[in-house]
Amino acid sequence: MKSSVDRLQDKEKTGVFTGSYAINPLNNEKVPIWLADYVLADYGTGAIMCVPAHDDRDFEFAKKFDLPIIQVISPDGKEQEDLKEAYTQSGIVINSGEWNGRESDELKKNAPDEIEAKGLGKKKTNYKLRDWVFSRQRYWGEPIPIVHCPDCGCVPVPEEELPLLLPEVEKYEPTGTGESPLAAIDEWVNTTCPVCGKPAKRETNTMPQWAGSSWYFLRYVDPHNQEKLVDRDKADKYLPVDMYIGGVEHAVLHLLYSRFYTKFLKDIQVLDFDEPFIKLFNQGMITGKNGIKMSKSKGNVVSPDDLVRDYGCDSLRLYELFVGPPELDSEWDERGIDGVYRFLSRFYNLANSSLEANVEATPEMIKIRHKLVRDITRRLESFSLNTVVSGFMEYNNKLIDLAKETGGIDKETIESFIRLLAPFAPHITEEMWNAYGHEESVFDAKFGWPEYDEALCKDDEIEIGVQVNGKVRATISVPVDASREVALEAAKEALGDKLSGTIVKEIYVPGRIVNIVVK
Repeated sequence: MKSSVDRLQDKEKTGVFTGSYAINPLNNEKVPIWLADYVLADYGTGAIMCVPAHDDRDFEFAKKFDLPIIQVISPDGKEQEDLKEAYTQSGIVINSGEWNGRESDELKKNAPDEIEAKGLGKKKTNYKLRDWVFSRQRYWGEPIPIVHCPDCGCVPVPEEELPLLLPEVEKYEPTGTGESPLAAIDEWVNTTCPVCGKPAKRETNTMPQWAGSSWYFLRYVDPHNQEKLVDRDKADKYLPVDMYIGGVEHAVLHLLYSRFYTKFLKDIQVLDFDEPFIKLFNQGMITGKNGIKMSKSKGNVVSPDDLVRDYGCDSLRLYELFVGPPELDSEWDERGIDGVYRFLSRFYNLANSSLEANVEATPEMIKIRHKLVRDITRRLESFSLNTVVSGFMEYNNKLIDLAKETGGIDKETIESFIRLLAPFAPHITEEMWNAYGHEESVFDAKFGWPEYDEALCKDDEIEIGVQVNGKVRATISVPVDASREVALEAAKEALGDKLSGTIVKEIYVPGRIVNIVVK
């Protein structure tokens, strides 16, 4: 379909004023009726309201044919002279009789009810949802439980015979007629009518792949139930799904169909909710060089086989997360996997050496452990997965530095690290967990996710900058709860000869900075 600009520029197609007028029932004003060839006659009544002052296409049309442009929304309640473009924002209603002076957004919500109250019309919701082409001509879809009878027509398979299963065959081939391969399996197709008992044939088209994928997540909470789709108590306890993660190319239709199924299941009281997912997260894509989408036709697809052989699948998994924020596209660069591999190697060595050293936990180890659990948990909950990986690297470096002083790291801290890392690098952590004396898997539910105590995360001392006239001249370490006097005294001592002149002001922002103003 051509844009309105193209159509207006096409000299053979023009709008035509019919010479007739319609009466606006809200204010009894006469409104000219025009015919335009770009109206969709099969949408609604085929007649549209033209608002040239507030719609870009209508504005172009009105300018083209020198139609009056009457403004009904203004940013400040005053009519603007000689509009250069349509005003498409919200504002104050004008030129609208008794509705003048009202907020346009508020009026949009209330106008349908007010129109109904006046008996001038009824509000209606129009949907743009297209018909779903539900059948496929292939073997592996869910069979459609319909029997075609010459006398009774289309008859549903009796409920006690559901679910209708595909026939078990050694092979299936295209029919060559455009029909499903099922059409060539006579022993399955030929049946009897459930109503009259005469010979009939099964429907041979199958359901699309969307049919099963639009509700399977409901089954996860009750996978062994042979009587119901899902037990209502379990559905109420575990559903709806907390977060849906999917690429935008796929998720749009899947979300649409999943919502359709869920709303239907609520209507028949199988479920008590009508939205299947609470939160949606669209992940970005891993692209080839220069941000080009990977595809076999472009020859820029990266095979994981060589990377798994050289670095292991844990390194590959971690690097895929580390490459960038998960919601953005990221360009693949194999050189980055080296850093992730080195991190895993260093942590593996730290864990092994600490196991042999068998050191007792120090206050510093305890503090690092609780801060590690806190920071990784928060980053994971915010779905900042690339910073989860960088957090592992950061705390691994801290523990390695501390181990140089103490001879190793205590068992509880290392085990907490292993449990945090396990979902991201399951193979190496399973091995390490076993080495630390556990017969059960690191994923055994009894171990769970490590917890932290905020009080144990606090530092005894903090580093703050010392400024002279706004420029940093030194850094000091002071107790977290240091008083103003203590902080200023430490700052002046650290500045020494750098502090000269007459002090006119002393500023201390607790935990942040000291600034001494001098002349």
